[in-house]
Amino acid sequence: MKYIIYLSLLFLACQEPVPSVKISEASTDNKTKPDFAMVIHGGAGTILKKNMTPEKDTAYRKALNDALEIGHRILSDGGTSTDAVIQTIAFMEDSPLFNSGKGAVFTHDGKNSLDASIMNGKDLNAGAIGGVSNVKNPIKGAYAVMEESEHVFLSGKGAEEFCKEQSLDIVDPKYFFTQKRWDSLQRILAKEASTGDIDTENPDYKYGTVGAIALDKQGNIVAGTSTGGMTNKRYDRIGDSPVIGAGTYANNKTCGVSCTGHGEFFIRYAVAHDVSAMMEYAGKSLEEAATEVIHKKLMPAGGSGGLVALDYNGNVSMTFNTAGMYRGYTNKNETYVAIYKNE
Repeated sequence: MKYIIYLSLLFLACQEPVPSVKISEASTDNKTKPDFAMVIHGGAGTILKKNMTPEKDTAYRKALNDALEIGHRILSDGGTSTDAVIQTIAFMEDSPLFNSGKGAVFTHDGKNSLDASIMNGKDLNAGAIGGVSNVKNPIKGAYAVMEESEHVFLSGKGAEEFCKEQSLDIVDPKYFFTQKRWDSLQRILAKEASTGDIDTENPDYKYGTVGAIALDKQGNIVAGTSTGGMTNKRYDRIGDSPVIGAGTYANNKTCGVSCTGHGEFFIRYAVAHDVSAMMEYAGKSLEEAATEVIHKKLMPAGGSGGLVALDYNGNVSMTFNTAGMYRGYTNKNETYVAIYKNE
């Protein structure tokens, strides 16, 4: 009898646990559930319509639409969420409009220091690089770490050497120079010299990011984030973007998340993972979890920024507590982009 009871307990212990995720009635409607979906962001902050010229507004909207078109094409053709995220983010890295890759901001020493991460929700595998200055597309470096190494996070010269060994595009650091970002640094340095203050509310003090999450037709979620960090950063500072669980997280049982904002707060509050955890353990919907983290936890603590997220049913959240966030999503039914708060 004891032997039978022992076998019964052993059988129950070996069963895979059922995820404790509450699915809304709307999400269970197969007629509305998309075959695939993608959501992206291009940074959050003091983005006001009154400060935006019509030409600049048009340029950002076109860049967001073009990025979504890349992901949409890959996913609609049956491609993987991994490919969609990498190619979409690489496009945004190549654009001088965003604070990542070509458009990266400058450090206090007048250099560009790039970070990126990627995570696969199917097996929770992840890769990240930080503090690189010659990798053309950091998101590809993060992917190489995930797929071709036993590690999760490489930084500095070691990360650069690894990316070179993986035959990624290595460029002269001068490739990342843009006059706009250089001028922003000079204005901040001049103000510091004259007043001794660091005005983090100044638009020049930029900590933007790009990110993408994709759900493919196989039901797999992948999230990625890439950034040039914070203008005038010192001491090889690294923010949340390459930190798994802070700036990036993906889990097929719940959602994928990519964050943007003041990275120190996103690290302290493990924002990306917290959204997933609230869905898994508290049964919250994606929007409920994202809103609680960004508005009820982060904001009272003084953390500014936002996130985009995508759950396993294709539901999207684009939540932020700043004046604006470059953002958009696409699925088989529609494509949408926005910049300002009330769009």
